[in-house]
Amino acid sequence: MEMQRSTRSAHANRMTPRIYSAPATAIGAAYVAGYVALDWISYINPFAAFGITPWNPPPGLSFVLVLLFGQRFLPLLFVAPLIADLLVRRLPLPWSVELLAVLVIGGGYALASYALLQPRIRFSPSLDSMRDLLLLLGVAAIASALVAVLYVGLLVAFAVLPATEFLAAAVQFWIGDVIGIAVVAPIALVTLARVRKSGFGWETLAQLVAIGIALTLVFSNAEANHFQLFYLLFLPIVWMAVRGGLEAVAFGNVLTQAGLILGVQLVPASEVNVIAFQALMLVLAVTGLVAGALVDERRNTEIQLRLHQDSLARLARLGSMGELAAAIAHEINQPLSAAGTYARLVADELRQDPSDRSVLAETANKTAAQVERAAEVVRRLRALVRLDRSGRVPLKVDRIIEESVRLAHLDLEGSNVRTIVRIDRDVPAVMADLLQVEHVLINLLRNAAEAIAGTGAGGVVTIAARRTGADVEISVSDTGPGFPLGFAGTELPPLSSTKPEGLGIGLPLARSIVEAHGGRMQIENLRDGAQVRFTLAAAESADD
Repeated sequence: MEMQRSTRSAHANRMTPRIYSAPATAIGAAYVAGYVALDWISYINPFAAFGITPWNPPPGLSFVLVLLFGQRFLPLLFVAPLIADLLVRRLPLPWSVELLAVLVIGGGYALASYALLQPRIRFSPSLDSMRDLLLLLGVAAIASALVAVLYVGLLVAFAVLPATEFLAAAVQFWIGDVIGIAVVAPIALVTLARVRKSGFGWETLAQLVAIGIALTLVFSNAEANHFQLFYLLFLPIVWMAVRGGLEAVAFGNVLTQAGLILGVQLVPASEVNVIAFQALMLVLAVTGLVAGALVDERRNTEIQLRLHQDSLARLARLGSMGELAAAIAHEINQPLSAAGTYARLVADELRQDPSDRSVLAETANKTAAQVERAAEVVRRLRALVRLDRSGRVPLKVDRIIEESVRLAHLDLEGSNVRTIVRIDRDVPAVMADLLQVEHVLINLLRNAAEAIAGTGAGGVVTIAARRTGADVEISVSDTGPGFPLGFAGTELPPLSSTKPEGLGIGLPLARSIVEAHGGRMQIENLRDGAQVRFTLAAAESADD
């Protein structure tokens, strides 16, 4: 079977970030330190003595912590604000109010980030699509509005803030937090969750210079024109979005927002309408992010289109009888290769210890079984073309997985891959053709092993099974480099491979088998690898 996933690194130039393997204590300490540092840096033009500023980036760091490293870090979202208030503002509120305020801030953003982690939301922390970006910004806007109302309401309830200032303080709090999240979260997420980095060249330098010039023009006559030249900042941001996508514009947003915050210090406070200035900053940040996400989606569409065009070209070449015969021979080569390996083991045993007949007999039986399997592959390929269902019987899922892992054992062991099997207790039997489903699983296991081997280090392959309604879902996930762009989802580019000798029939054939069984296959990239999931119809009972 074509080892298609081993070519993923060539497409996407992926590598697993080492930060994910850092100790939890180090990650937590870095988050708290970063939270306090951002709070100190952004404590400019505050509303009274509280942490209500025009730009409040720490909540963005909270989203990044939970979305990338998991809900185990949620308690730190309550600790960091307390430490920041202690070190930056020397606890401006009474202890009773301070603790309630920390609960409001930590609880609001903990709930928001936890909601994005739910599987049914299908949120990707690497912001791979416009949907992911809008989800992040939408949840951030709702959560920060709730936090702003509760926080400022708390100050008013305890007579720390006059009721007449509730609306102004709440609006400034809300917009400041939204800006902070919109600027900090995307740059951190695309830097840590994406492993494909943009290069720094002369065009990047020119874009940075353009940002500097625009900021200079905006603030050189700010007192006279009341920031009427603010819209000049859209030019370099749109330029970065069009040329570099979301990664570039996220970086540009950070520099621009930092420049705006620093520049506003040069303008007398009486000349600055804080809320109006915040609105301009927010529009600039969101416009850049949306433009960058649109550019990324267009590029992904173009890549997928090229993959399909290549597939059509390969399909035309595969039309000859010679290449069709080569494809069938490729399928038969799997069990024959295993049989050859077992035969060599027999020869080695005969040279070393001819008297050990038990080992020789076992290995010889395995050889015969693989030869018979090669013959069965030919029969099943013919049956598959006709969508033959005569070989489908109730089968236990653990039996299918156990035999598939055993048959792929040599490939997994040779690639220094550790296998983990997780089968829920309530998983019923499935109605399936054993050989065909084993064919799917063995292909996925071997692909995963080869993908991990391509990284030069060992890894883990996890096979899991669980019940989903009337179906059983089986998944194979690995810690390899992930799939290339254009392979995510349910539509797989047929006959697509970057190997010179590759026919690209591995995953498409596996999908055809699954669909012939009435199931559905889904492939996706994980934070530290890739996963293929497929469903099979549940059966009432199984034969051992």
